[in-house]
Amino acid sequence: MSPASAYPDGFRRTVALVAGLNLAYFGIEAAVALFIGSVSLLADSIDFLEDASVNLLIWAAVGWRALNRARVGHVLALLLLVPTIAALWMAWRKILDPVAPAPLPLSLAGAGALLVNVSCALMLARFRGAGGSLIRGAYLSARNDAIANVAIILAGLVTATLWRSAWPDVIVGLGIAALNADAAREVWQAARAEARAARA
Repeated sequence: MSPASAYPDGFRRTVALVAGLNLAYFGIEAAVALFIGSVSLLADSIDFLEDASVNLLIWAAVGWRALNRARVGHVLALLLLVPTIAALWMAWRKILDPVAPAPLPLSLAGAGALLVNVSCALMLARFRGAGGSLIRGAYLSARNDAIANVAIILAGLVTATLWRSAWPDVIVGLGIAALNADAAREVWQAARAEARAARA
């Protein structure tokens, strides 16, 4: 059996589509984030770029041997930490200059991101039972992003109606960092298990 046959039919095509969607929305969300000065949107836009890279790596690695796929799984775990570090850096800058972002563009950009991420998560959900760090990494990334997008929408609503402050945006940005750190841990553990199985 070839390495590629270990993955379900349509998986490679699906991750290519997910990569394209993530890359497209990265540009949209980054532009809005820079325009309104949002920590959470900028962290999330970097996450879209990282997700596009992750899915392109997965697309390339599908035909590789199990041990090489496990190594890519370790790389994916490290990539998941990129938005975590970016969110922490941006949160620190926002604390030093606590100007609230415009709430309506914040919520609307978050809603668009949610639509993209829910679509990606649904496309990938049918493959998650197949196992392996690559499939797990792709699914967890899309799922966590959808959760983060709901929080971004809520941060915009809270900023508009209850608390005109930079803090809702900063808190959500830090939450995105925590989600990605946990996903990195899970993918790393799955890759280690895959590597042990390949060596056995």
